[in-house]
Amino acid sequence: MRHEPAERILQLACAMQGSRIGISLADIESQFGVGRRTAQRLRDAVLRVYPQAEELTDDERRPRWRIPTTGVVTPGAVAAEDIVDLEATARLLRQRNLRSRADALEGIARKLRAALPASTRTRLAPDIEALLEAEGLATRPGPRPIIRAEVVDTIRLAIKQGSEIYLHYRSGHSRRASGRRLQPYGFLLGKQHYLVGMSPDRHPGDARLFALANIMRVNCLDTTFRRDETFSLQKFSERSFGVFQEQPRDIVWKFSPAVAEAVAEYEFHPSQAMSKQKDGSIIVSFRAGGLLEMCWYLYTWGANVEVLAPPELVELMKTALSHRNFVVGSP
Repeated sequence: MRHEPAERILQLACAMQGSRIGISLADIESQFGVGRRTAQRLRDAVLRVYPQAEELTDDERRPRWRIPTTGVVTPGAVAAEDIVDLEATARLLRQRNLRSRADALEGIARKLRAALPASTRTRLAPDIEALLEAEGLATRPGPRPIIRAEVVDTIRLAIKQGSEIYLHYRSGHSRRASGRRLQPYGFLLGKQHYLVGMSPDRHPGDARLFALANIMRVNCLDTTFRRDETFSLQKFSERSFGVFQEQPRDIVWKFSPAVAEAVAEYEFHPSQAMSKQKDGSIIVSFRAGGLLEMCWYLYTWGANVEVLAPPELVELMKTALSHRNFVVGSP
């Protein structure tokens, strides 16, 4: 999610300020679980924001960086937009029932406010309130699944520790409750939030999705597991258009010239290819599963989209949208 880079930069800045001997690239890799290049990018981002940072050398001649402690944030280092970005992102997370992560970002924003000189706080306060109001991030009405904060916190801890968990899970369809041992691999966040995990008892080596709203409670077990290094959460998510996992298919849509400009600004899928036609229309093609979610999404484009492939999606659209004037082609 887009708040994570900002959160990491602030966490690293706090670590650099709190360390007497400074933070090395190896420390950054260990703290954030990233590779060398990502560690370098995080370091460079902090150095851009905090030009007063110092470079030191330890006994083994390795470079380290720290931010001198002055008691307050340097005037000018933090703008109103910086605090607004944190607080606005926290609001979005709270709307999506990710309360623990919202609390963390709000805490960082409060620390930034408190660390500013009094004169700077007074000067920025009106700008911050005006920008937050302009963002229009009032809580939107509508159904949202209730996600238990303690469930998310326990799963995040297990992922960090490489520990297995035991889920008390309720089926979304039958509402029947069951328990299962699971190896947690990560989260997929969107309109609905899911845990990605593998069950060594039921489907070893096969990642499945578990709706966070359907997890009643979770226990962190004493048993650990070795993460499958060939598994990529990014590649797993790219197998589908949304979150439904099914056999990927070759997808082809054609958008009318009337919406071509808007379509050109979209990324429908990471593997997509766009081709502008002579009549001004745009053909979008990619490979993924999740036909039902594609159908739901294409509904919003009205008669400006034509489904060319695969045949299963053509038929699904015909059935789902027969009461509207959609153009549904054949492969």
